Amino acid sequence: MARPVKKPPEQWKKEILDAARKLFLTKGYEETAITDIMELAGGAKGMFYRFFQSKEEVMHALGDQMFFEKNPFEAVRGRSDLNGLQKIREVLAADRADEEREEISTQAVSILKDPRILAAAVEANRRRLTSLWLELIEEGRGDGSIQTEYAKELSELLPLINFWLMPSVFPADAEGIRHKCQFIAEVLSAMGLPIIEDEMYGRTERILGNCMGEGKE
Repeated sequence: MARPVKKPPEQWKKEILDAARKLFLTKGYEETAITDIMELAGGAKGMFYRFFQSKEEVMHALGDQMFFEKNPFEAVRGRSDLNGLQKIREVLAADRADEEREEISTQAVSILKDPRILAAAVEANRRRLTSLWLELIEEGRGDGSIQTEYAKELSELLPLINFWLMPSVFPADAEGIRHKCQFIAEVLSAMGLPIIEDEMYGRTERILGNCMGEGKE
């Protein structure tokens, strides 16, 4: 059994999250036990429960950690070479390019079947993202790159789209999800936000392969 080491609480929490991240990416979420996480972190299992109630809560906290490590909204905020619409497209491109976070997000799909976890994830996305999307949409309205009267509504809709596409939340087959993606593209474009491009469809295909057993790249 691992012997507890004296460390500040925040360091322990970080090391538990770092261990979970490494194991989820190498072994997978389902194959990783709390004992595995604590063995890699170098602490007793009881230390885990000082910070987290469950492995699902670790996954939720890990999503927050990985977002703030590479916050794409912060990366574009000071760029004067991009207008508002271009910044939004850059945010989406940076998000797609973060392969580790996308892998963790894909693994998290299965646990969203739990209504409590789903509600927490929706709230986290609302809290983290709504104001950031609104800032960029309003910037685009100000510089003329975005023509919409629905800035607030769009900023509230965008954080929810991923949940609507997840078959574990809204059951759908592969063709149904592709049709949803086309619907989203047309709706956003009609509302003055033409941001769903071909690469988004490619990402959807990859997620479909992972979530629905159609194969992995």
